[in-house]
Amino acid sequence: MRRNGLLCGMLLVGVAAQAQVGAKADQSAGIRKAEASVRPENIRAQVKLISDDLFEGRYPGLRGGELAAKYIATQFALYGLKPAGDNGTYLQQINFVGMKVKPAETTVSVTGKDPAMKLKFGDDFVVSNQTLTAETDIDAPVVFLGYGATAPEFNWDDYAGVDVKGKVILCIVGDPPSNDPKFFGGDALTYYGRWTYKFEQAARKGAVGALIIHRTDLASYGWDVVKNSNSGEKTYLRDDANPRLQAASWIQLDVAKRMFEASGMTLDGAFDAAGKRGFKAVELPLRLKAHVSSEVRKFQSANVVGMLSGENYNPMCVGKEKPHCEFCCNPKEDQAVLYTAHYDHLGFVAGMAGDNIYNGAADNGTGVGMLLEMARAWSSAGLTLPHSVIFSAVTAEEQGLLGSEYLGQHPPVPAAQIALDINYDMLVPIGVQKEVNVNGAQRTTFYPEVEATAKRFGLAIVPDPTPSHGSYYRSDHFSLSRVGIPAFSVDAGTLYEGHDHAWGAAQEKDFNDNRYHNFSDNFDETWDFRGDANLVRFGMDLGWQVIHASKTVEWNKGDEFEAARKASEAK
Repeated sequence: MRRNGLLCGMLLVGVAAQAQVGAKADQSAGIRKAEASVRPENIRAQVKLISDDLFEGRYPGLRGGELAAKYIATQFALYGLKPAGDNGTYLQQINFVGMKVKPAETTVSVTGKDPAMKLKFGDDFVVSNQTLTAETDIDAPVVFLGYGATAPEFNWDDYAGVDVKGKVILCIVGDPPSNDPKFFGGDALTYYGRWTYKFEQAARKGAVGALIIHRTDLASYGWDVVKNSNSGEKTYLRDDANPRLQAASWIQLDVAKRMFEASGMTLDGAFDAAGKRGFKAVELPLRLKAHVSSEVRKFQSANVVGMLSGENYNPMCVGKEKPHCEFCCNPKEDQAVLYTAHYDHLGFVAGMAGDNIYNGAADNGTGVGMLLEMARAWSSAGLTLPHSVIFSAVTAEEQGLLGSEYLGQHPPVPAAQIALDINYDMLVPIGVQKEVNVNGAQRTTFYPEVEATAKRFGLAIVPDPTPSHGSYYRSDHFSLSRVGIPAFSVDAGTLYEGHDHAWGAAQEKDFNDNRYHNFSDNFDETWDFRGDANLVRFGMDLGWQVIHASKTVEWNKGDEFEAARKASEAK
C-alpha cells in the first residue's frame, strides 16, 4: 500500500509538472503578445497630457495634484483594473501636514561656559518641528553621538551606554569611514548614513532634537542644498505613529567646530574618534535652547492603486483540491508584483510672471506614462494570472517619498505577499537605451533572472555611477524595501542606440543642469519614446517571471532589509 501510494504520488507530481509546463508555455505566449502591444506613442500621449499646464505642476493637496490622481484613476478604470484604494475606489487618501518654519520667530542658541552662540537660520542652521505643532521650546543638554548609527550587522552602536531621552544629539552626516564593502558598504552609502535615518533613530531613542553636522564631501551636496530644501514647507504623514523630534536640524561645519572647541575638543579629533571602533558617546558641557515657530497646513493627497487579481495559487495546482496538493501551494498566499511611479511634482509659483509651473514632464511624467501603458498592456492581454499584478501611482515623492511610505505601511495585499516592487522614475525619452541601471536588484535572489532578461532585451546592466550618494535611498522603491519588500528602480545608463557614452553623458548633464526641478522640465515634441517603451516591456517580463516563480523573491542573506522581510512574513 505504501509503495502504491508513493507511485500514485509520483504520478500526480509528474502530471502536475506537465500541467505547469503547459501553463507556463501558454502564459509565455500571452505575455509576449502583451509586451508587443506596448506603443511608444501611447506613452508619448500620456506624458504630454500629464505634464500639461492644466495639472498645475501636480502639487500634493492642491487642485492640480488632485486632478492628476483622478485622471490616473479613470485610466485604471478604463483598463479594467480592480480598485485597490479606500472603500472600493482607486484612491488611497493620505492625511498630510505641511510645516513651514517662520525664521523671524525662530531662535536657536548654544549655551555653556562661554557666551551663548546665537545661530542664524539659513546661514548657521535649518530646523523643522516634526511634532506638527505651531510652537515648540527646547532647553536640553547636547550629546555627541558620532555617526548616530545602531547597526547590529556591523557590530556598531553609537548609542551604547548612553541615555539620550530628553536630550539633543549631535552627529555627523554619512557612514563611518570604510573601504570594506562588507562594512557599512565601503564607498557606497548605507541607510545608516542618510539624514532621514539619523533623525528617525534619535527620535526612537527618546531624544527631543538632533543636530546633523553638514560636510560637503560626506553629504555629496553643498550647504545651499540643505538650506534650500529646508526653507520651504516640509511635509509629514499626519497619522504616522513613529516618535518625532521637536527639532530636526542641520548645522554648518563651522558651528560644530565652535561647539567642540567650547567643550575642550577639536573638530578633527571628534571626527577621527567617531570613525573608530570603541567610540563612546560624549555628553558635552553645552545646552541647546530653541524656540521653533511654524506655519501648519493640513491637507490630503492620494495614492492611486489598481490591480489585476491573481488566482493566488501555483499553476501546477490547477484543477486539484488542496488536500491532494499541499506539497506545492497555499491557495491563500499571493506572490504579487508591484509597479510604482510617482505622479506628483513641485506645483507652481503664484504671482510669478512668465512660465511659473513646474510641469515635471520628465520628472515624473515619464514614469506615469510608462506605468499607464504597462497597466493597459497587462490588462488587455486577457491573461489568467497565478498571482496579482498591482499598479500604484504614488504622491508626495518630492516631499520625501511619503506617498510610497504610506503605501508600504498600507499595501493592498500583505507586504509579505508582494514578491517584488519595480519602480520607474524620470526616464528622459531621448532614444533607445542600450544600458540599464537596476541598483538594488543585486541585493535580491532575483538578480540572476534580471541579468538574463536584460541580456535578452539587449540591455547591458551598469552599476550605480555614484554609490557614495546613496541613490538607492532616494526613490520610491526604498519605501517598499523598508517594510521588507524586495524593490528597485529601472534607470537608464548613458549609452543609446546610434550614439556613444559621451553623447549620453552630455544629455544627462544638460538635463540635470538646465531642466531638473526647473520650470523648463516641459514636454518636448522631439522626444523619442522607443526606449521607454522597451523598458516597459522589460519590466513586464520581469513581473511575469516573478508571479510564475516556484518561490518568492527574497533579500540576500545579511542584507539590511532581510530582517524587515522576515518580520513581515512572521505576521
